[in-house]
Amino acid sequence: MKLRLKKIRPASVALAVLSVALLQPLAFAQMQMKPDSEAMPAGKAGASSMPGGAMDMKDMKGMMKDNNDKMSSMKMTGNTDVDFAMMMRIHHLGAIDMAQAELRDGKDPQMKKMAKAIIAAQKKEISQFDKFLAKNGQSADKMNK
Repeated sequence: MKLRLKKIRPASVALAVLSVALLQPLAFAQMQMKPDSEAMPAGKAGASSMPGGAMDMKDMKGMMKDNNDKMSSMKMTGNTDVDFAMMMRIHHLGAIDMAQAELRDGKDPQMKKMAKAIIAAQKKEISQFDKFLAKNGQSADKMNK
């Protein structure tokens, strides 16, 4: 008996791995979060008073949930490169929100230093994603709707 394996495209594997990596925190956050619990203070879920949808709250789990909701509701194009860039852009914006919360509320100098480095690195990569997406007919305005 000869076993025949179906050829799997690398792009399909990459998209599947990215999807699992990006959505896994959402599944974990949903398991950990209960309405009106300490993990999600009443009235704070989905609250946003900062430009760009950044969360004005200390709750890192709430930030992660908001970010994962944005990623999971994003319309996919079917173009792996474009979808990767759009999802990673959202992911990086979430990292910036969390790092800004650390700078605002954190006490440890090492963590604050890391937060500054994360913000700088993520902004640089977001700029690269934006250039790629613009070249491929996508705009930040389209992604934010």
